[in-house]
Amino acid sequence: MRVLVTGASGLLGRGVAQALLERGDDVTVLQRRATGLGCREVRGDVTDASVVRAAAADQDAVVHLAARVSVTGSWHEFARVNVVGTRMLLAAARDAGATRFVQVSSPSVAHAGRPLVGARADRADPVSARGHYARSKAMAELAALAQSRDQFAVVAVRPHLVWGPGDTQLVERIVERAHSGRLVLIDGGRALIDTTSVSNAVAAIVAATDRAEDVRGRAFVVSNGEPRTVAELFGRICAAAGEPAPQRSVGYPLARIVGGGVERAWSVLRRPGEPPMTRFLAEQLATAHWFDQRETQEALRWRPTVSLDEGFSRLAAYYRTG
Repeated sequence: MRVLVTGASGLLGRGVAQALLERGDDVTVLQRRATGLGCREVRGDVTDASVVRAAAADQDAVVHLAARVSVTGSWHEFARVNVVGTRMLLAAARDAGATRFVQVSSPSVAHAGRPLVGARADRADPVSARGHYARSKAMAELAALAQSRDQFAVVAVRPHLVWGPGDTQLVERIVERAHSGRLVLIDGGRALIDTTSVSNAVAAIVAATDRAEDVRGRAFVVSNGEPRTVAELFGRICAAAGEPAPQRSVGYPLARIVGGGVERAWSVLRRPGEPPMTRFLAEQLATAHWFDQRETQEALRWRPTVSLDEGFSRLAAYYRTG
């Protein structure tokens, strides 16, 4: 296939582009900086109509990963990239004659703050979604799935907490805070959560691209299917990086109050980077969220091949080699 992958400068997007290239697909990537992947690259913003049209030209399929991912920022910033950018790409792909579109989404689009225990991929709900990122991704997913039809198959894939060697979104932040002594647990880290090895997430997205015409109009949560407590996950990530596991814990009510205060301070002072705690982060670390993977695995004809144990071994090797 001729496949356009957006967001290929990120860990997951790069992995998807590499996997498609390795099996012989003709890959184009769209992102703001060079990737060095050795394929056709279109540099620019996913909200630039001319750039998007150039990238989508003559493609059979589109895998859309580009997004604003943050816990801070204005609604306008999230809506511009995640909602307007997705709609623009959908229109360009459809007009260019693409027949498959994979919208890479997030389980947060259907998370209203209540524990998710053995949950399925419920319908995205922008009204109940928590925070600008989740709300904008929910709107984007609904817009994408609404375009699905016989000659333009759209499927949404929601990888949950993707991590692996080189990850800057989850692993690096945990390791940095552990190194500086600022990593704490909430409610003892007892919440049970799913995560996804980046290798498994890549394979699931590639499978969704291949199966799009058979599973059009549907959304699937992807994870390793090995839920663990936050305390165990933090501890094993720290161990892989040679850092001490967190020993301190605070209660959820206090963490949520502190998170709200930190968010306001970050906004008023316009501090760079991500705040150490937010209300959303406190909620995520204190609330169970793990998913029934049977429907996903059956529909996509996919199974995770990298276990948590193997994933942590690979992470440790990455840190050993620097």
